[in-house]
Amino acid sequence: MMGTVPVMLGTSAKSASPGGSAAISITLTQNLRKLSGSVIRQSIRRRIVAIAVGLIILMVAISILSMVMVGRVGHLLDELTDRYAPVNAHLTRLSVSSLERALALRRMVIAKMQDPPDEIGYKLRKQIYEAKSAEVESEAQAARKTIDAIVADTSTPSDNAALARIESRIESLMNQTRRHLGQEQSQLLADLDARDFPAVRRSLARTDALRDELNQGVDAVRGEMVKVSYAAIAKIRSEQTQAVLTSAIVTLLAAIVGFTFANLVSGGIIRSVKRLLEGTRAVEAGHLDQSIDVTTGDEIGQLAAAFNRMVLQLRDNQRVRETFGKYIDPRVVEGLIDRPNLTAAEGQRRVMTVMFCDLKGFTSLSEGMTPQGLVKVMNRYLSIMSEPIRSNRGIIDKYIGDGIMAYWGPPFVDEADHARFACLAAVEMIERISTLRREIPELLGVLGTPMETCDLRIGIATGDALVGSIGSDVMMSYTVMGDVVNLASRLEGANKAYGTRNLISERVFTAAEAAIEVREIDRVVVAGQTRSERIFEILGRKGELASQQLASRDKYLEGLAAYRERRFDDALRALGALLEVAPDDGPSTTLISRIEGFKANPPPQDWDGSWHIEK
Repeated sequence: MMGTVPVMLGTSAKSASPGGSAAISITLTQNLRKLSGSVIRQSIRRRIVAIAVGLIILMVAISILSMVMVGRVGHLLDELTDRYAPVNAHLTRLSVSSLERALALRRMVIAKMQDPPDEIGYKLRKQIYEAKSAEVESEAQAARKTIDAIVADTSTPSDNAALARIESRIESLMNQTRRHLGQEQSQLLADLDARDFPAVRRSLARTDALRDELNQGVDAVRGEMVKVSYAAIAKIRSEQTQAVLTSAIVTLLAAIVGFTFANLVSGGIIRSVKRLLEGTRAVEAGHLDQSIDVTTGDEIGQLAAAFNRMVLQLRDNQRVRETFGKYIDPRVVEGLIDRPNLTAAEGQRRVMTVMFCDLKGFTSLSEGMTPQGLVKVMNRYLSIMSEPIRSNRGIIDKYIGDGIMAYWGPPFVDEADHARFACLAAVEMIERISTLRREIPELLGVLGTPMETCDLRIGIATGDALVGSIGSDVMMSYTVMGDVVNLASRLEGANKAYGTRNLISERVFTAAEAAIEVREIDRVVVAGQTRSERIFEILGRKGELASQQLASRDKYLEGLAAYRERRFDDALRALGALLEVAPDDGPSTTLISRIEGFKANPPPQDWDGSWHIEK
């Protein structure tokens, strides 16, 4: 099982041994010392490069050695998994098939001994008996073939003598079984046909004895195979231990060589480097009030001065980020800091997904509030609803009173994902309505206040938009513009007409179909557009709808289809049945009201089922 694994990159298997590794390390040490002597008097830059080159050489050597040893152990494990374990499995199935064959034989005898004989049952059980005999032969042959493969594999050292004995023993057992058990079973079948039942019983007893003898032999072979497998496992553990020990030794030698070389090269600069390291760690921990005293004029001194300038710049940038990060999305702030000269001319036309969200019932809720209370409620509402947008990688463009405008798209989100993220954000926002309703009375200090009128209206659309820094010479905003923005805003407002919490465009549904469950609401022409648009309502995440929700959706779609085909009575029946189950279903109520109007004033002949939303 365990043989020699060829070492790649021109390194022989012998060089992968601990002795070979030590020789490599000694040679590296000598070469590195010569190199250090030549660069110790050079500039700091060359000394640092020399240290880096030496460490890279050591890392490459250790990596090659580790890969060789790990590959060897992996090869041994593969053989244990792919060959030793299957041999034991074949032998186990051989025993099971032998028992099943004996059981089929007994059932054959029982079928024949009935009065009258059950010939159909006898033939069926005989087929099973023959199939199990073939399985016994097949499993034995497979076990022998796998053992031969282990023996033939010269890349892994295995106990070929023990494996050959096992293979010969399997062959001997099967030959003996074919000869004796075959004769006995032929006699038994002849006695069965002659209905000589006393002879059948005697033959059956002898058959069972031969079968037991076969099973005992197989069990003994399995025991020997387990011993060989354990020996292989022990060898793998030995190889693994050797690999770990060798890696530890080589790593230690490399560390010593690297440490020695670093000391030889960096003696004059170590204190300055330590100061720089301490300052860097302080900056990494967020302490931007650190500075380093510049005591030399060499490269280290220049580096210390540059470090101080960097910390000063970081402080300025951090202050900008902290200040403007509360007004503009931090990702936009990062882009503006990295590219301070962004202008409107750099805008790009991209496919974006835009969301508008509005707080339903805000006007009535704000009546009677003090300014302080209103600010508390608005801040909490915007915080609760902004978090799902941010966690789903959206950019909050602006807050418009109680409304939120957000967008998804390049360069912040891949084009294939932004519609899905927007829909998932909408689902989470709707799930947080209960939290908002619970917290508003607590913020106002008026517990028990009914908050059922507090709800959301969300509109989402996907389409082409102009993205970039838009504005004047004195004020700019990184935002999106275009028809898609108008459509998202119109869809948010259309929720009022349909009594829904969210509406999305057909293009959003197409892009996010794999992640959400929706129902088609209507085909509409919103204000400012002439083309009709299919709109959908998000019902939840994919696969999370209850059976009743699915049934309600199907009933609504049935009514919607009848409505578009002018089968108004059928539509009323389907929508009425839905309202019996879900009395608060806004879209159904809207369609029913619309149908009642159509029954009095039918739509024109060229009506395509779309509804114009002017408000």
